[in-house]
Amino acid sequence: MVTRILLSTTVHWPSTARLASAFAAVGAQVDALYPAGHVNAKSRFVCGRHLYNPLLPLPSLALAIEESSPDLIVPCDDRAVRHLLSLHSRNPNSDVGSLIAFSLGRIESYPEMFSRSRFIAAALREGVAAPHTLDVEDGDALDLALLETGLPAVLKSDGSWGGGGVVIVRTQEQAHKAFARLSAAPSRLRSVARTFRRRDAHFLLDALSPPQAIVSVQAYVAGEPATTSIACWQGRVLASIHMDVLETSGLTGPASVLRRVDCPQMEETAHRLVARFGLSGLHGLDFVRDAAGNVHLIETNPRATQSSALALGPGHDLVAAMAGCIAPSVRGARPLVTTNDIFALFPQEWRRDPNSGWLRTAHLDVPWDDPEVLKACLNPGEPAPKLPQADSTSAAIPKVLTAE
Repeated sequence: MVTRILLSTTVHWPSTARLASAFAAVGAQVDALYPAGHVNAKSRFVCGRHLYNPLLPLPSLALAIEESSPDLIVPCDDRAVRHLLSLHSRNPNSDVGSLIAFSLGRIESYPEMFSRSRFIAAALREGVAAPHTLDVEDGDALDLALLETGLPAVLKSDGSWGGGGVVIVRTQEQAHKAFARLSAAPSRLRSVARTFRRRDAHFLLDALSPPQAIVSVQAYVAGEPATTSIACWQGRVLASIHMDVLETSGLTGPASVLRRVDCPQMEETAHRLVARFGLSGLHGLDFVRDAAGNVHLIETNPRATQSSALALGPGHDLVAAMAGCIAPSVRGARPLVTTNDIFALFPQEWRRDPNSGWLRTAHLDVPWDDPEVLKACLNPGEPAPKLPQADSTSAAIPKVLTAE
């Protein structure tokens, strides 16, 4: 019997289509729930297509689960995880509730993981190196927290992702300005304007019921970012990929170039936290590597990350490990995607700098096997990128990007 995977996303990140290709490569049938205009609509690897309605998120999720009858649900953004948790809370003992728990692991762990301060506190109790992180409710609490963390510091709002809701501050004045911005609910007028400007109805919900953010202060760790992607099952790590981040889209934005590394400290942290929270599925951890080479955990991504789709050999092929755990009859680890340890993510790095040297030397994580997705990643009227043929698979570039 074919293993059925349901990918769930509420945002327009193209990485979901890369996951569809990866799961299909190990013999799974892939369905996807996604908003209108998502590149998943173009993917040749998506068998069942389900439209996500941001104004009716739980009904659209429930309908997708009913129609696809998946063996596993893979959330691809933080909001998608929250929707699964909300749907589970409605009837935890139902078939749908059981499937969600089966896919995510210990459900009661997630509120702790979604709180930046509580997650770091739990990690510290497990002996993980991490900067002290404190919730702050007002300006006085902020001043007290800064006495403990020192300056510079990092202010973060719970519920944000992709580098949003994160501000590095170096003075008391900057900290108070950042706190005022992060803690204030957006005005209704601003939310309505965002709805039309970004074509995202989630902002309309914010206008109807403005959210109130929880802000934390985290001690600043000097160094360079690093990240881990994990496949895990019932509190046990199945496969992992560790990366140092070489380029980011903005100061606190998502990675665009990564270098694969072997890091026992990151591996040990992954094992401790997966066991502590009883996790299943695909997850990510973010770190800072200091000048001495030690890593400090700064936050978690409780969902699939972009590097989750990479095939980097036995023990480092998250998709194959995940699918094999669900159905041992599926294919094993996929062929190694490249021997190059440096990865340029598409379209992020090309958009960050079309003349980036990494586009000539790194492995280009471009969906050559999904031509319509590749073309859909380009903005209307945007010229095709002139990418070098650094890998054997890139021989398809001219045909893919010039086809009418």
